[in-house]
Amino acid sequence: MKLISAVVQPSALDPVKNALDEVGVTGMTIVDAKGRGAQSGKVEVYRSQRVKVDFLPKILIEIVVTDEKLDTALGAIEEAARTGAIGDGKIWVTDVLQVIRVRTGEKGPEAVQ
Repeated sequence: MKLISAVVQPSALDPVKNALDEVGVTGMTIVDAKGRGAQSGKVEVYRSQRVKVDFLPKILIEIVVTDEKLDTALGAIEEAARTGAIGDGKIWVTDVLQVIRVRTGEKGPEAVQ
């Protein structure tokens, strides 16, 4: 089992969710986040003053998938979130040692979806 963590633009949330639904991945956790990367923030004007905004709004999507669904889920996220502009986001994958569905007590891959 793997944990996919994807940081994407807020506007990419619905396209990513829909793309994951199409490939059969429905469970996910969404967190509002702020971050910075290659774009290093931006300068905005607030009450006639230039203000540097270092951390931009992002969405963190976390999904636990079986090893068999990993590549399909990654492809769906990558395609749906990509605009080609700086700040599209980042995806990383980590190993998951155990998953337990609290409601039923199921463990392992049976508890993932």
